[in-house]
Amino acid sequence: FITILKVSEAIMRHQKDFLEHGESMMKPLVLREIAEEVGLHESTISRVTSNKYINTPRGIYELKFFFGSSIDSASGNELASTAIRAKIKEVIKQEDPKKPLSDNEIVLLLKNQGINIARRTVAKYREILNIAPTNLRKIL
Repeated sequence: FITILKVSEAIMRHQKDFLEHGESMMKPLVLREIAEEVGLHESTISRVTSNKYINTPRGIYELKFFFGSSIDSASGNELASTAIRAKIKEVIKQEDPKKPLSDNEIVLLLKNQGINIARRTVAKYREILNIAPTNLRKIL
């Protein structure tokens, strides 16, 4: 029980911005970082976070949710893929339903925010978010 508590506290320290501001503020985090911080092996962290959930002010999440890959931004900072997916979701939510944005247009909007990702990555994240392609989002 103490191990789960130590690991959970370390994860929450790393993801403080997520807790305060939501998914768009997720930080990239790998098992190794938490393992080094709490003095345990990566495999132990993996086991401890599997099928364990935490109740946060933003809802209930599996501990594994807080780990993920990252993408470098134009400013040299790393952004969590979860944060980028949240930004894509927000861009699509704000688009004109009569003229939805193409994946290329989303790439350009994100580039203006300092996020350099490929069109294929936008398409992949859009599919993960269960968001239809441009032609199916268009409302006449």
